[in-house]
Amino acid sequence: MRICLIAEGCYPYVAGGVSSWIQMLVKGMPQHEFVLCTIGATKDQRGVFKYEIPENIVEIHENFLDELMEGSFRTKDGRVLAPKEHQAMLDLITKDSVDWDTIFDMFGRGGRYKANQFLSSRGFLDIVKDACQEEYRMTPFNDVFWTIRSMLLPILNIMACSIPQVDVFHSVSTGYAGLLGAMFQHKTGRPLLLTEHGIYTREREEEILKARWVDVYFKQTWINFFAGMSRAAYHKASRIFSLFYKARELEIELGAPAERCSVIPNGIKMSRFQDIPPIADDGHPLVLGAVIRAVPIKDLKTMIHAFDLVRRRMPEAKLYLIGPTDEDPEYYQECLDLIRNLECTGITFVGRVNVAEWYGQMDILLLSSVSEGQPFVILEAMASHRPVIATDVGSCRELVEGNEDGFGPSGMIVPVMNPSLMARAILQLGSDRAMQRAMGEAGFRRVDRFYREEDFLAAYEKEYEEVKALGGRGV
Repeated sequence: MRICLIAEGCYPYVAGGVSSWIQMLVKGMPQHEFVLCTIGATKDQRGVFKYEIPENIVEIHENFLDELMEGSFRTKDGRVLAPKEHQAMLDLITKDSVDWDTIFDMFGRGGRYKANQFLSSRGFLDIVKDACQEEYRMTPFNDVFWTIRSMLLPILNIMACSIPQVDVFHSVSTGYAGLLGAMFQHKTGRPLLLTEHGIYTREREEEILKARWVDVYFKQTWINFFAGMSRAAYHKASRIFSLFYKARELEIELGAPAERCSVIPNGIKMSRFQDIPPIADDGHPLVLGAVIRAVPIKDLKTMIHAFDLVRRRMPEAKLYLIGPTDEDPEYYQECLDLIRNLECTGITFVGRVNVAEWYGQMDILLLSSVSEGQPFVILEAMASHRPVIATDVGSCRELVEGNEDGFGPSGMIVPVMNPSLMARAILQLGSDRAMQRAMGEAGFRRVDRFYREEDFLAAYEKEYEEVKALGGRGV
């Protein structure tokens, strides 16, 4: 079988949970060929991969958002839009319900229109005028024109990309990747699978509400735009997977058909962690660890502040920050500056290492993220018999407290961006070796029962075979 994986902003350019998931999926299915269709941020990432590409990835189609924003606008398209085409494009800007099939036919491979020519056309100008009448009566026309143009340019350009010849399409998010998968499904009739690691629509909504570059008049427009792209993927997907049950509920709330939604959790290779020694009861100082990228979404600053509070009560405590520091050099420097300003000793940035070798050196794993899906690091800590203190994001509570599985808690959950409560949890758990070992054992039993790599691979193998047999009839 040949499968096209469609990935945005992650594999193979950026290390992280989604990228690790893709690498695990591909390497775990050597019997299948994979075509990788990527959407990266900038063209300087072309060919610069953070992962060794498995042999069964037989093609890589690279697309970059900065290139999708380029092009000449000198050639104008003088054709008049059909009423159906005009309405579809107007609805894309102003309505919740969008006729994506018409838009895919207009701009997809072999379509009537080229993005750059269309956005310089009289037809586009008429659409913007109608949008102003419907939604933006009090907003300057120029602002509306350039905002809508910047929204449409990348998605219309990406629709024109070549379509891989495969049996199944599989997007690992909604957004631009999900929209591309929806267009591929429409053009070929081949089935589309969709896996959401986080809820893309909600993540973009949070970013837009905080963003300074989005004028207040257009924040809701951008939010609706990304929500519309997600609904396109939901509508075209034969199967929609989330990593945990709360995410499935959110997908349904955002427009995914409930009968197509199911949960396939992450899985890990348990044998990687079988030789990790238990937590020693030898009176050693508390050792904390975080397997984490130095980027804002991981909120290292909250963890650093929490550790500073812990050191006042446990001056010999140590914190190891394990993972890459080169993804956002500015944020990494801010973290170093914070540590220096707090005069907080005991923190070490370890960098890229074999993380399995480090779990045995820590007593407790920390996670301070403001957004997560289903973190591999929690599963790995549980497989290592280590308790976890994590923020209440994504599936962290489900992983730590269990879904009424009877195993008991494998750590503690704290609110996001709350150093004092994180510090309190660290002090409570860090001073009780018996509790650490009990929670570590509960976590091990949970991950061994529900989150094994072989179960993850078997679930997706079954789905691939079923949708291939259905062809396009699964939609």
